[in-house]
Amino acid sequence: MHVSRRATVLTASSLVLTLSLAAAPSLAAPAFATTAPVSAPATAGPDAEALRAALAGLPDADATVALVRVGGTDGSWRGSAGVHDLASGRAADPDARFRAGSTTKVVTAAAVLKLTAQGRIDLDTPIQHYLPGLLTRDFEPISVRQLLNHTSGIRAGDGWGDSFEDQYAHRFDTITPEQVVRSAVAKGPEFRPGRKQDYLNINYTILGLLIEKVTGHSYASEATRLVLRPAGMRDTYFPGTDPRIHGPHNHGYQAVQRPDGTTQFVDVTEWNQADRWAAGDMISTTADLERLLTSLFRGRIVPGSQLEEMFTVPAGIKGATYSAGLQRFAYQGRVYWLKSGARYGYSAVLGGTRDLSRTLVYSVGSTDAKGEDMNPVAQRIALAALK
Repeated sequence: MHVSRRATVLTASSLVLTLSLAAAPSLAAPAFATTAPVSAPATAGPDAEALRAALAGLPDADATVALVRVGGTDGSWRGSAGVHDLASGRAADPDARFRAGSTTKVVTAAAVLKLTAQGRIDLDTPIQHYLPGLLTRDFEPISVRQLLNHTSGIRAGDGWGDSFEDQYAHRFDTITPEQVVRSAVAKGPEFRPGRKQDYLNINYTILGLLIEKVTGHSYASEATRLVLRPAGMRDTYFPGTDPRIHGPHNHGYQAVQRPDGTTQFVDVTEWNQADRWAAGDMISTTADLERLLTSLFRGRIVPGSQLEEMFTVPAGIKGATYSAGLQRFAYQGRVYWLKSGARYGYSAVLGGTRDLSRTLVYSVGSTDAKGEDMNPVAQRIALAALK
């Protein structure tokens, strides 16, 4: 194994950095699109025309499917476009399950904060107290809070490689969370705790181990008990080493360039995500992610002062935007708290204003979900939904 440091999320700043979108060539498969607007105030609600335009033309070279839910007190809109799979060309399932990527971190953070409210975890206590022997003496004390907001200074763990080809060759193989942590610890600290913010999966992998240690149960069972069930997320689960997506789902694809310069779309639907674990292996639906968002923001999962951690960016750190599980994003006079996620074939976002006047959840079948730039279809959706 060797380390992969490519971006694991679509950063919020990319929503405003590249506003010019180039037209993409169409795939050689028929497109099907459906949109289902829900009644909303004409003056304050989502721009249905802009949202429909954002989904037009799917599938294309950038995405094979898009599922969108815009909500909040301003009004609601639902839409879907694209195909279930390229082979059949049949219409996409708007209620399908998908790989939710790093939106898993919202669940992990909520579980930790709920255990904090119950007195079982103290955010200022070093992780070395809860998990003795996990880190070497090279590491200064790292608080649970510093793991939550990515200021721990722990380096990234190793994966199967940087390239799609390297990772695809091992898509049915398993790297355990413990292996990921050992590979990260072996590299020593990147910086002293609390001095910088570096968004990395390793922080949430360790938080998954913390949840297991203090509860005595698996991460999946505790995340389900503490977060999924209270939020009513009945179609969400953690696959572990199972490479399949169970239940209705649309296929995911990765665009790969052939030696002759043409593009092949490789089906990446089945993939063992065990190494992402508490940082990114969740499978969900847009309806469930919307339930998570609204339940959290209304204080139904994490109570009182603990919930404030999700809306608090660490002070005194230049450029810091991440809180416990979320990311702060200011756009056109509004502040949104969001989380994005990406696995090969799938890109997802959940986010909204704290008062829930506007919320956005989408899943896009990105054909380059791990690319450095934001997917053009996802970008069109975000700009249409948040304006």
